[in-house]
Amino acid sequence: MEKNLRQQKTSVIKIALFGPESTGKTTLAKQLADYYETEWVPEFARDYLQKKWESSKQICAEEDMMPIAYGQVALENEKLYTAQKYLFCDTNLMVTKVFSEVYYGNCNPVLDQAAVAHEYDLFFLTDIDVPWEKDDIRDNLNKRETIFSVFKQTLIDNNKQFVTISGNKESRLAKAIAIIDNLTRAKKKGFSSADFVEIYNHGIPFENIQKQLKILKKGISKCNLIRPATINNGILSLSNADFKHQAAFFDKNKGCFKICKFIPASGAATRMFKFLIAFLNNYDIEKETINSYINRNKDNDLSIFIVGMDKFPFFEAVYEKLKEIYPDFDALDRDHKNYYFIKLLLSSEYFDFANKPKAVIPFHKYKTHIATPIEEHLNECVHYAETNKISNLHFTVSEAHQQLFESAIAEVREKVESESGTQINISFSYQNKQTDSIAVDIKDNVFRSQKGSFIFRPGGHGALIENLNDIDADIIFIKNIDNVIQDKIVKTTLYKKALAGILIEFQQKVFGYLDAIEKQQIKEQDVEEIVDFLMQKLTIEMTPNFNKFTFENKITKIKELLDRPIRVCGMVKNEGEAGGGPFWIRNEKGEISLQIVESSQVDLSNKKQKTIMEDSTHFNPVDLVCGTKNYKGEKFNLPDFVDHKTGFIVEKSAEGKIVKNYELPGLWNGGMSNWLTIFVAVPLITFNPVKTVNDLLKPAHQPH
Repeated sequence: MEKNLRQQKTSVIKIALFGPESTGKTTLAKQLADYYETEWVPEFARDYLQKKWESSKQICAEEDMMPIAYGQVALENEKLYTAQKYLFCDTNLMVTKVFSEVYYGNCNPVLDQAAVAHEYDLFFLTDIDVPWEKDDIRDNLNKRETIFSVFKQTLIDNNKQFVTISGNKESRLAKAIAIIDNLTRAKKKGFSSADFVEIYNHGIPFENIQKQLKILKKGISKCNLIRPATINNGILSLSNADFKHQAAFFDKNKGCFKICKFIPASGAATRMFKFLIAFLNNYDIEKETINSYINRNKDNDLSIFIVGMDKFPFFEAVYEKLKEIYPDFDALDRDHKNYYFIKLLLSSEYFDFANKPKAVIPFHKYKTHIATPIEEHLNECVHYAETNKISNLHFTVSEAHQQLFESAIAEVREKVESESGTQINISFSYQNKQTDSIAVDIKDNVFRSQKGSFIFRPGGHGALIENLNDIDADIIFIKNIDNVIQDKIVKTTLYKKALAGILIEFQQKVFGYLDAIEKQQIKEQDVEEIVDFLMQKLTIEMTPNFNKFTFENKITKIKELLDRPIRVCGMVKNEGEAGGGPFWIRNEKGEISLQIVESSQVDLSNKKQKTIMEDSTHFNPVDLVCGTKNYKGEKFNLPDFVDHKTGFIVEKSAEGKIVKNYELPGLWNGGMSNWLTIFVAVPLITFNPVKTVNDLLKPAHQPH
């Protein structure tokens, strides 16, 4: 046996099984070799030490470390000659190094140097969640956790790329195969093992990264607008009596349903205070007045903020804190007062509003207290999202903010429950990190930070289709966290209930048709009635050759069109707010449908498309009521109804450079593209978002 520790160079992908004794390394190495029809490298020490035991009844000693190391390397190099694409190493010099250090307190420098230098495409760290198997040369049952920690730390300290493998034999094999296949794809695309592990540890499937990079390079195809949806041409118009009738219909039927209110509330309020952050970053109170700063920067937002400062619901709390910090505050000049006010409002040591979620920012001032959006949503919830004295409320939050949500809820929940006589069940979910996207530079190359790591960003609110999919409810109200109003709960309730009444009415009709189809009760003469309902009530345009279909094919097509989730969307008059609106669009298949479309989804360089966009009469306030179960009471799998071609490419900044990210099709845009859609005109009172802090000065948010 050649006594050297040189590792043979190869283009074969080498996977090292690494972990304490009796953690399934041999089993997994064999399984993987069988699956990929290649070689695996047995543990040289096993035969070596077994022979030693059988001949002298002696176990491993320090002087055995180097012979074991030489034997292991020779065996690995030998197996490389017959390996096909992959080689699975049951053990390696790093294992020998760890055992030498654990058992004998040191490691031969030659072995140590070789162990660190040897390269593998990936280490599988085998977990200790498998049963211990006793044999003649194993003696560390009681130290498994300690030794596992040593193995893991060794990989970290030596910058070895690894993934921990846990579970039973079957799940370990399935997990390992998926990882190896994705690692192979990653390497073909020019990613290193370190890149792959960074992506894997972030939780994003590599296939998602591949799709994102392809989309970022190719670009997003723009929507093909046909015309704006308008009153009686895509948007249902109701009289006040109609609204009351639909609300009463909802109240009459709601006892049969489990109802939930779903509130996307994941982000911080950074944009709400963006102009104040810019002011603090760029203003020097020693060099100019605030008025000259406003004139120099044409900062109208700052001017409005300062003029209306005492009308903000948080004014008194900030003012009292300022007087506490600066005893002579009232004697300061106006500029210093305003500067310190803004500074305290955003200071991480005090109010820190820009880094908190909008949900906990004071929005409304009542005679008895200050209300946050959380309190307003709890109050709304018990008014219209209630059945049998139970109301279910779900917030999507960032993990870092959940404690703030829970504290704010604890302050008001008992009061709202007591006054309404309704129990509020509250749940939370996080945006799945698997939906995050990787950043690229302006040349579409993967962007790396100065430390060499990737930049990942959340995949936009379209990622929340997964969270919505997990909600078990018959009727789901969706409303944004910042779209609340002061002291108009009766009117708000009327329109929300009416939208839900319309949903139930349409759903009953759809379910009736689908049930009849399943029971084969539909006759030729019924088809015309159903098609009329699809076209007139659900605004679905049938394919031109539908009438040429056989009866069976007509029924199949009708079932396909009807058996979908339903959304009823409130639409308000367009008054210039940024955001999406209702349009008729034509997809790649030539099918025309109603969709909520954002301006970024439209080719505004095309004069015709721009004109259609500008002719829009209504705006989407994200006021939805959804039916996410089918006619059998089974939950739809909502990702099946997403139009994956309608995502967004957004520009952000990272380390002072422009980067691009892919965002998933929006929750109420492409995320619901293939739902049954009903647009309903609702009054402006239902739409009062707080995009910037100055919106809190609008009448809807001020005391009446």
